[in-house]
Formats: sequence, structure tokens, C-alpha cells
Amino acid sequence: MSVSPQVFSADRTRWLLLGSLTLNVIFAGVAGMSLTRHSGAMPLEPVAHMSRGAENRLDRIATTLPEPDARIMRSFIRAQTAKVVAAQANLRLSQEDLRTSLRAEPFNPVAVRAAMAGTSAARDNYDQVLQEVIAAAAAKMSPEGRSKLADWPPPRPQQPTITQ
Repeated sequence: MSVSPQVFSADRTRWLLLGSLTLNVIFAGVAGMSLTRHSGAMPLEPVAHMSRGAENRLDRIATTLPEPDARIMRSFIRAQTAKVVAAQANLRLSQEDLRTSLRAEPFNPVAVRAAMAGTSAARDNYDQVLQEVIAAAAAKMSPEGRSKLADWPPPRPQQPTITQ
């Protein structure tokens, strides 16, 4: 069996070419629209909620408090934001100094000990700043709010044990 080539008429070829061009323009438009839609600046709002910073931790504490006490806690967090962020940045910089001294060639144990002491002091300062914010806010809270604060962190749900 042989396949005989079919000769298209000029009108049919013209319509096929026009149809092909139309489909190509549509596909190019959809691709361009998709590219411009997804290439712009994406809002980072969902990512911002995954922060592990001190402000986020303090805000998580505030969410467990009664609403008036939560407002008090958040107002103290806002008032001390610069101090908390500075202490946290100082801690992270000291940790980076420690990492750098551990990787240094030639290794210098005296520099590592000094960096460890700096990190320890920065951690103590960071803890002190957080404790100051919590204590100042607790002084303005209701007894119920302070009781909830004393129960922090809330108990985690128990994981079922698997027995074999």
C-alpha cells in the first residue's frame, strides 16, 4: 500500500497557515501573561509569619493571653522593638564570629575561647532584654494574664505511641 501525497489547494494552505498563526499568537499571549503575572514582586506576608525572631516569639506568647493582656504585651513589644532587634543582631553577629574563628586556618584556640565568651555574653544580654520586656508587660497585666504567662509554653498535644 502506498501513500499518495495529497496536494493542498492554495486556499486550504492559506487557512491552515492563518489557523497556525492564530494559535501561535494565542499561546505566546498566554505565556507572556503568565510570565508577567509571576515575575513581579510576590508579597512575603506568608513568609513573614514563619519568622523565628524574638518579636515573633513574644507575639506567640501574647496570642495565648486574654485580649486586654495581649494588647499590653504587644504594646511593650512595639515599644522595645529596637532594643530586642539590636540584642538579637548582636547575638547573631557573635555567633558568626565564633563560626569564623572555628574555621580559621591556622586554628587559634585562644580566639575560639574569646569568641565563645562573646557569644555567651551576647546570649545573656539577649535573654535579659527579653525578660525585661516580659516583666514590664506582666506588671501591667491582670492576674489571669500573668497566670497564662506563667503557663508558657502551653503543653504540647501528646503523640500517640505505637506499640508492636
